[in-house]
Amino acid sequence: MYEAKDEEATKQFAFLLGQAAKAGDVVVLTGDLGAGKTTFSKGIAEGLGITQMIKSPTYTIIREYTQGRLPFYHMDVYRITTGYDDLGLDDYFEGDGLTVVEWGNQLGKWLPEDYLEVIIKKDPNDVAKRIIALAPHGEKGSALSVKLMKAWSEN
Repeated sequence: MYEAKDEEATKQFAFLLGQAAKAGDVVVLTGDLGAGKTTFSKGIAEGLGITQMIKSPTYTIIREYTQGRLPFYHMDVYRITTGYDDLGLDDYFEGDGLTVVEWGNQLGKWLPEDYLEVIIKKDPNDVAKRIIALAPHGEKGSALSVKLMKAWSEN
């Protein structure tokens, strides 16, 4: 578990995740509205070397950024209740980039077996603070979690 004192600390932790990620990794961001999922995604993009502005894909569902060291596939499935099979998710999950899915816990059976879930919670006593927990699923999710925590301990 990691405690981020503010938005910048949240982005710094996410930056390390972006640096640790490799092609084919999948990250699922879980948290209430306003918890900081898009902020976390921005930090990941910076860690991948992406300098263009990262926008929430709430209405577009999927945004692709190819400028960094890996393609960054940023998804937000909050507004989707059916039709996941029409999105071609496997093409992203098994692709050559890093896939980050906000509200990915809603995907249910459409989630890959291998991913790292990042759970972001607001601290009830401090509006700026976030509590971040990692829940790896499968070998790749576990490997990414270990790599991230090693980078964090060295930071």
